[in-house]
Amino acid sequence: MGVAVVGRDSLTERAAMMRESLQKSQTITDNVVTILGSFDHRLSVLETAMRPTQIRTHSIRKAHENIDRTLKSAEVILAKFDLSRQAETKIIRGPHENLESYLEAIDQLKNNIQFFSSKKSFKSCDVVINNANVLLAKAISKLEDEFRQRLLSYSKPVEPDRLFDCLPNSLRPSPESPGHHGDSGGRNPSNNHSEHQKSISENAVYTPPALIPPRILPLLHDLAQQMVQAGHDQQLLKIYRDTRSSVLEESLRKLGVEKLSKEDVQKMAWEVLEAKIGNWIHFMRIAVKLLYAGERIVCDQIFESFDSLRDQCFGEVTASSVSVLLSFGDAIAKSKRSPEKLFVLLDMYEIMRELHSEIELIFKGKACGEIRESAFGLTKRLAQTAQETFGDFEEAVEKDATKTAVLDGTVHPLTSYVINYVKFLFDYQSTLKQLFLEFENKDGTGPQLASVTMRIMQALQTNLDGKSKQYKDPALTHLFLMNNIHYMVRSVRRSEAKDLLGDDWVQRHRRIVQQHANQYKRNAWQKILQCLTIQGLSSSGGGSSVGGDGGNSSGVSRALVKDRFKTFNIQFEELHQKQSQWTVPDSELRESLRLAVAEVLLPAYRSFVKRFGPLVESGKNPQKYIKYAVDDLERMLGEFFEGKNMIWTISLWYGGTHHSPLVASRDSVPERFLLQCHDATLRYGWSHVLFVPVVGKSW
Repeated sequence: MGVAVVGRDSLTERAAMMRESLQKSQTITDNVVTILGSFDHRLSVLETAMRPTQIRTHSIRKAHENIDRTLKSAEVILAKFDLSRQAETKIIRGPHENLESYLEAIDQLKNNIQFFSSKKSFKSCDVVINNANVLLAKAISKLEDEFRQRLLSYSKPVEPDRLFDCLPNSLRPSPESPGHHGDSGGRNPSNNHSEHQKSISENAVYTPPALIPPRILPLLHDLAQQMVQAGHDQQLLKIYRDTRSSVLEESLRKLGVEKLSKEDVQKMAWEVLEAKIGNWIHFMRIAVKLLYAGERIVCDQIFESFDSLRDQCFGEVTASSVSVLLSFGDAIAKSKRSPEKLFVLLDMYEIMRELHSEIELIFKGKACGEIRESAFGLTKRLAQTAQETFGDFEEAVEKDATKTAVLDGTVHPLTSYVINYVKFLFDYQSTLKQLFLEFENKDGTGPQLASVTMRIMQALQTNLDGKSKQYKDPALTHLFLMNNIHYMVRSVRRSEAKDLLGDDWVQRHRRIVQQHANQYKRNAWQKILQCLTIQGLSSSGGGSSVGGDGGNSSGVSRALVKDRFKTFNIQFEELHQKQSQWTVPDSELRESLRLAVAEVLLPAYRSFVKRFGPLVESGKNPQKYIKYAVDDLERMLGEFFEGKNMIWTISLWYGGTHHSPLVASRDSVPERFLLQCHDATLRYGWSHVLFVPVVGKSW
């Protein structure tokens, strides 16, 4: 009980103490709140007092910042004015002393104009800009003069020898060539054509000459760039065109290029025109692969990054000289067609095909479109004219109406002309295939070299059949046809035409040659062989006869035998005199024909002499009748077909004009001279080469 009372008193004391403590804390809190409230009031009063000072301090700081900015702007403007004065000094001095510094001054002037244009708020800004523009105009004007002067001073015509040095070795004219340093007539490196040479030409490496020193091109580019940026495109174009086009034309003139009208071309003699065509082919190759390629390099570097202006400048610089070259080709393509022109037409077509890709590459762009079309149009016209000339030739061969025959039955000039013509065609196989493709029909059919060649050979054979009818002697008719068809066969077998015409054609025509040889023997020797037969030698009385053995037939009339020997002698001598003037130009065929005659004649003569010779030898003057031994006949047969004892005039026509005849011994100019003459018909325009014997003269 007592313990409980003590615990209660203790709790009461503690509660009283806690109550007292809480009261004290509340009093302290109230005191602190009162103090803080007084601080807040004091701070508000202080802030109110400081605000004017803060405002003045901010204004002063802003003023300082504005002053700094103004000073910096003034420094920039003053620097720009200083740069303008420096640029003006350089521009007044001109670009001659230091072009790089002059270009920098122009750039600085442009920057200043741009700067002041963006500072329109500045006073007198318009005046500054106007003055700068006036100065810039003067600078660009001086720049034009500098561009013109530098371009002119470094633009020189290219000498021919320098161009020749840029050609592949196979196309360079030799130093001893006629006209190497003078007239261009001898500069065409070769008039001989072959597929191999064509391949070498197409695959050869050409090195265009540096038309302007490479170190100058960057400077010209910088000058051109400033002019373009200043809007002086047309002035730049005019300066470049006037300067470079005249230099390019002079380079071609030095090379030998002439400006010829269509009328000039039509009036030229063929041999002169052919030489000019050969030169034109050479000029086209040099112009496109060297001069125009070099000009394109110059143009591309000077006008780099200005595509349309670059192509326009190049097109206008080259237009005139290209026109001169193409107009000559066009005049040839449109001139009167003739067979001898086919090969130069093919040569011209070949060079245009060879240059096709270069023309497309060098004359690229819209501005050069007309030049490209002109070049490709010429290629098509040359192909068309060549194809039409082909047709003309075939028709001319078939309808050739030459009345003068070769009196010795040798190869007719027309035959050698046509065969050589065909041989030359095979030097142009790839070109002709390409040309025929130009005229291929939609169904894939069209003229082909094989079919065209076959038709030409058939036309020749048809014409020869007609010409053979001019001979009165049937034996000579067949000898003539034998010679000519054998010449055709031999020429085909030795050329690429064999692969095209085929073995069947060769074998068929060899049989025709043999048939004419057999017909010759029958017509020439049948009559004389009848003299060596027993038929008709039996005596009908009145004449002496020999009977019995001893090799003589009984009942044979000595008078008839003598008459047979006499007739044989006369006929053989006539044949010898006549046929020793006939010609079989091929030695193998000539020996074969002599052997064929000997195999028939000599055994018959030997047998006749053996059988009937004693009958004559027993009488008076036997040598009067048996004039020839078998060996004599054999020797004399060896003189047949040699074309001996005859003077020939060789009449030449070229350019439509007959020229004084040459006189030669026919045996000194057999087939070799015929071939040379008809090579000339192709290459020098001789339209006829006729061998006509001069009667009554001997060599």
